[in-house]
Amino acid sequence: MRIFVTGASGFVGSAVVSELLAAGHGVVGLARSEASAQALAAAGVTVHRGDLDDLDSLRAGATEADGVIHLAYNHDFSQPVAAAQTDRRAIEILGAALEASDRPLVIASGLAGAVAGRVTTEQDRPDPATSPRVASAEAALALASRGVRSSVVRLAPTVHGEGDPNFVARLVAIAREKGVSGVVGNGENRWPAVHRLDAARLFRRALEGAPAGSVLHGVAEEGVPVRAIASGIGRHLGVPVVSVPAGEAAGHFGWLARFLAADAPASSALTRELLGWQPTQPGLLEDLDQGHYFQSSS
Repeated sequence: MRIFVTGASGFVGSAVVSELLAAGHGVVGLARSEASAQALAAAGVTVHRGDLDDLDSLRAGATEADGVIHLAYNHDFSQPVAAAQTDRRAIEILGAALEASDRPLVIASGLAGAVAGRVTTEQDRPDPATSPRVASAEAALALASRGVRSSVVRLAPTVHGEGDPNFVARLVAIAREKGVSGVVGNGENRWPAVHRLDAARLFRRALEGAPAGSVLHGVAEEGVPVRAIASGIGRHLGVPVVSVPAGEAAGHFGWLARFLAADAPASSALTRELLGWQPTQPGLLEDLDQGHYFQSSS
């Protein structure tokens, strides 16, 4: 199949591209910069210039494709509503281009709005009031009634692996800067996690076979205690693990504080049963022990 991929040059997107190419698919990647275009071309991807605000470009890319994987998202935590609105417009345009064709549209979402006090499953539907991004996922699922084989992959907040620029890398940077590896409170709250290569394989399987309207969980580990993550970071950096009071968390961790304090275990049992997906890559703590998170002081 000829697959149009947004976010194709990103941390997860580049792994998805490699997974698709290895499976024999052709890939067309959305590139908003010359650097992204060059990286995609070097990987054997057909370059399609544009960005999430260029709706004509999105429409053209989807119209000419046999399926779409939508990964691009503006992770600007200072403007979450604006980012979510841009994402929803992009999904609506991509969906309109695929309407009445039974072609697949797979989008990335998150586990924000997870159910407090128990493990979140694929059957749980978070309230859109809990996160502006939830409405984007609901818009994608609604496309199933319009002849689009749409599915939503809710990724664990911690997608890890070599080259990770996100949550774990930021925790390492904060620990290096502060001289301590911190947790909020006692650190017994849990983060789901998935390796980027396992996540990439799930996106391909969703593209190839997920039924219309599927909610899937990109979760390999149901919940890794944050204290265990902080302990691994502290051991590698040679700094102590400390408890940061909730009232001081924002000053210590910045925008990461509200994520770091959440207890949000999540299951992928239904996803594994539906698609036969089985994670095989190292878990988060094992990945930390491989040392790549600590090779740069930047």
